[in-house]
Amino acid sequence: MEDDSRVGEARRHAALLAQECGLDAVQAGRLALVVTELATNLARHAVQGRLLLSVRPARAEVEVISIDHGPGIPDVERCLGDGYSTGGTPGTGLGAVRRLADRFDLHSSVPGGTLIVARIGGSRAASDAAHIGAVSVAVRGEQVCGDGWAFALDGDRTAMIVADGLGHGPGAAEAAAAALETFAEDPLARPALLLERVHGRLRSTRGAAVMLLQADAAAGVVRSAGAGNVMARLVSGVSDRTLLCQHGTAGLTIRTPEEVSTPWPHHALLMVFSDGIESRWKPDALAPLLSRDPALAAALLMRDHCRGRDDATVAVLRRKD
Repeated sequence: MEDDSRVGEARRHAALLAQECGLDAVQAGRLALVVTELATNLARHAVQGRLLLSVRPARAEVEVISIDHGPGIPDVERCLGDGYSTGGTPGTGLGAVRRLADRFDLHSSVPGGTLIVARIGGSRAASDAAHIGAVSVAVRGEQVCGDGWAFALDGDRTAMIVADGLGHGPGAAEAAAAALETFAEDPLARPALLLERVHGRLRSTRGAAVMLLQADAAAGVVRSAGAGNVMARLVSGVSDRTLLCQHGTAGLTIRTPEEVSTPWPHHALLMVFSDGIESRWKPDALAPLLSRDPALAAALLMRDHCRGRDDATVAVLRRKD
């Protein structure tokens, strides 16, 4: 969002997404106001502002994520009050965004910057999925992202996959999509079995790094299997545990899949990320976000630790206790 000309572009894209997921006229209008307000704030007041829009057709929901690198908001509560404006924006500031959105969360630090997630629409399924979030972006210059992610929910169990197609561009996106399609056929199967199926399915593609996980909140355990350079970390206020994949590339060459069980501490975030994200980040910055919308944690990791040389994905699961 380098200048005001991008605001109209963002609003037009939001209108297309609203139509795609079937928002009604009132919801589409609220979405247009939210996008206009956030985009204008980024263009006029933020450093390196970025606005991400995505649609979740199964939940009839559009998600808007605002990311910037500063200057941050010194008094968040004041900014969230209706009637407060940072200067000339078309609504009444962030208070209007919070009021117009069906789901809203914000995190800001000075001078680090501000992260905002706002969702319009959604069904009961959207409420049930409130403990998951993800951000996925293509490397600059590409029209499609070669990474993919998905979640599947079943009571206390959540299955998830992150796939990173080799390279980037359409070929990588094809490989990642094939991995997600295989996952969707039986997402709650054991991760090791799913990895074998994904490996077979990806033989006709260029291959991908893949991590599959099944998190069981009732049992307090995460089971995982994977191949390649997708990583996961379980981060809480007192612990930080890394989950690694075995060597190899699904669709090309992997060893017999090995499944690993890792304790899942209370209040811990499960962060799964492709190699477009730096792996040696410190977990301290996530401490204020442990009980917040997981999309904020995904956005923070993307903002502060994206390598910028490849597609990048962060998928986050917050334990429901």
